[in-house]
Amino acid sequence: MQRQPLRQAKTIDNVFNSAYWHLSQQDFTISEIRSKLERKTDNQQWIDTVIAKLIESGYLKSNQDFAVRYCELAFHNEIGTGAIKRKLQQRGVSASEIEQAIEQVIENQNVDTYEMAASRLLNKFETFYSTNKEKVYAQMSTKGFSRAETDHALAHHPQRDTLRSKLSIKADKSDLKTEIIKLYNKGKGEKVILQELKQRLIDVSDFEDTVYQLSLTEEIDFYQSCKTQLDKKRYDLSDYKEKSKAYAYLSRKGFGSDEIKEAMRLEED
Repeated sequence: MQRQPLRQAKTIDNVFNSAYWHLSQQDFTISEIRSKLERKTDNQQWIDTVIAKLIESGYLKSNQDFAVRYCELAFHNEIGTGAIKRKLQQRGVSASEIEQAIEQVIENQNVDTYEMAASRLLNKFETFYSTNKEKVYAQMSTKGFSRAETDHALAHHPQRDTLRSKLSIKADKSDLKTEIIKLYNKGKGEKVILQELKQRLIDVSDFEDTVYQLSLTEEIDFYQSCKTQLDKKRYDLSDYKEKSKAYAYLSRKGFGSDEIKEAMRLEED
C-alpha cells in the first residue's frame, strides 16, 4: 500500500514538531529520525539543525547511547548478540558502534551469553516432545545465539536426551518392508539399500530377515534387478574395459558379486 504524502514543512519549527512527535512514540536512531524528517522536508540544513539540537538537549540519543540502551533491554529479555547486531544494523547503527556497545554492556552487567542461552532454552522448552533438534537450533539462532551457545544450553537442559532430529522422528514412523521395496524399485542393490536405511536412522535389526521374506514372496529379486540395471546401460561386455566399467557401476548400485556375475553371464549368452 502506497504511503500518503506528508504535508511538507514550511518552517523549521514544523520540522522540530515532527521530530518531537516521533520521539514521543518511541526511541529512534539518528538515521531513522533523519529518514522520517526527509519525508517532511528536503531542506537538509533544517534537518541537520534539528537533529543537532535534539542530541544536544537529550531528546535524541547518539547512536552509541542508543545501542547501549538497546543492548541492556535485549540482554534483559534474553536476546543474544547475533539478533542484537542484526537489528541495530537494520536501524542504521555502525558495526563498530554495535560491537562497542555489546562489549560495554557485557562488562558492566557481567553478562554471560552462554548462561543466558541456557536460561532462555529452559524457559522456552520444558520438554522437547513437540519439537525437534533442527527447530530448536533455528529458534535459538533467530534469537541471536550461536551454535556453541545453543550446544551449551542443550548440554545443561534436564530433558536434553529427549530432543531428537527430524530424521530420527521420521525414521520411527517408517516401515522397514515398505522402505526396502521403495529403494528396490529405484534399482538399488541390497548393500546400498542397507546403507541408505542406516543413514536415515531406520531400525535395520530385522533387515536380513525382511529381505529374505520379500524374496520368498518374489516382491524383490536382486538378480533380476541387477540384470535390468545392466540392460539399461548397454555396456559392450566383450570389451574388457567396458566390462570393468559395468562391474563397477553395478557394484556402486549395491549389487553383490554373484548377482553381477550372473547378470553379465546372461547378457553375454
